[in-house]
Amino acid sequence: MAFEARLAKAARSNPRSSSAPKKPRTQPQKGDSMQVMVTFRHVDPTEGLRQHAEAKVQHAVRFLRRAIEAHVILSVEKQRHIAEVQVSGSHLNLTAAEETTDLYSAIDLATSKLERQVKKQMAKYKDRKTNNHAVVAKNTDGAKRAGAVIHTQRIAVKPMSLDEAILQLKMIQNDFLVFKNAATEMLSVVYRRKDGNFGLIEPEPS
Repeated sequence: MAFEARLAKAARSNPRSSSAPKKPRTQPQKGDSMQVMVTFRHVDPTEGLRQHAEAKVQHAVRFLRRAIEAHVILSVEKQRHIAEVQVSGSHLNLTAAEETTDLYSAIDLATSKLERQVKKQMAKYKDRKTNNHAVVAKNTDGAKRAGAVIHTQRIAVKPMSLDEAILQLKMIQNDFLVFKNAATEMLSVVYRRKDGNFGLIEPEPS
């Protein structure tokens, strides 16, 4: 009894000694987002065919960065060995199928066709990205040229006195008025000042 009491006391003083060892955390494996499902129709499923199909599909879609799913359908109809691969994802649906006298070669040919489709899709994506960059660069270049003349307006210049020009300017919404000064017979500009008064611009006599 004394020995058991000592053991119980030791366990209470050091609780870690009686705790179960912690299990190591499992790290997510690269490619977990890629799911390949293999379906066998009219043919006995074998692990060799399954692994071959999975490896070929993963290699064919290696350029795709989006999380995708792939479905491989292997079927045999008399002498026809057919491999069909369907790949789906975000804004992506690809299908490739081939028929031979051997399922392994049918998988190889179908996944090769799938890889060509993937490369074609990637090329289109790069072209769209390049075009978008070109449009942005063009718009930026246009912004740099701000201040250029973008609008031309022709106006009728009427002869009038300065007082008449000021009266006319008061009746319109513009900040200035171009007129032919009746006193000098020269083009002049009368404009509103920030202090509420009016200014006059006229050319120097030649």
